[in-house]
Amino acid sequence: PEREIHLSTQANSTNAAALEFWRQAGVSRVNLARELSLEEIAMLAGRSSVELEVFVHGAMCVAWSGRCLISSALTGRSANRGDCAQPCRWQWPLVEPTRPGEIFTLEQDRAGSYLFNSRDLCLIEHLPKLLELGISALKIEGRMKSRYYVAAVTRVYRAAIDAWYQNPEAWRCDPVWLEELDKVSHRPYDTGFLLPRRDAATETASSRYVRSCDFVGVVIEGDGGLLVEGRNRFCLGERLELIGPGMRTESFIVEELSRPDGTALEAAHANYQVRLPLPDGARPGDLLRRCRPQDA
Repeated sequence: PEREIHLSTQANSTNAAALEFWRQAGVSRVNLARELSLEEIAMLAGRSSVELEVFVHGAMCVAWSGRCLISSALTGRSANRGDCAQPCRWQWPLVEPTRPGEIFTLEQDRAGSYLFNSRDLCLIEHLPKLLELGISALKIEGRMKSRYYVAAVTRVYRAAIDAWYQNPEAWRCDPVWLEELDKVSHRPYDTGFLLPRRDAATETASSRYVRSCDFVGVVIEGDGGLLVEGRNRFCLGERLELIGPGMRTESFIVEELSRPDGTALEAAHANYQVRLPLPDGARPGDLLRRCRPQDA
């Protein structure tokens, strides 16, 4: 067949022998296991005859890539098919085999324990290290993520990659990129296995996500247009941000709000179409978000 075959990170490819095996099997690109260090990736990049892909952003698993069957066993949802129920985030008791029936509470604080709560991967500050190796593709977690998450994260990495190719020597991580990545729902960020450990705190001490902005809608008509499928409630007088490709971000206040038939509204709700004035240049597909005050 002429179709290209790309191998998932779930195959747990960690060494040159595995890459050669998959090349002979007809695979043209391998998404490497997330457990590899930069030094190990560099070694494989220098010896591999297949294209390499590396995860740079998204949730990290407490198990080795492709080797966790907890979700499949407990819920029938296969992690290897992209449908992980994330049971590692559930609350788990401690049981001692010689004391059947006794369950011990495992607590790090009053909210519970977090032994399985890994942080989220974020390698944007270290992109040059990977780009210099000639990595063919950088992978961002998108499965089971919202349209807003995918759009917001992808445009940041696109801007960072383009900036490096334009002038590698002058490349610096723009603080705006980091601010944008903080505006999507995530756990505390970490560099995972890429760099030598600075400390042992790879787990996060909370099961909560960090989220400073709410996704509130999608533009379906620009220039004075329509907003469809509001994802969260927003009200007249609130300040919103319109975001689009190329790091385009416009802040504005909702000064008018109505149904498509012109009936005035005080608030917009999820799954309803509403009309409101938008910043000049708004285009179909642009997204609207509401950011919370920094001290909220």
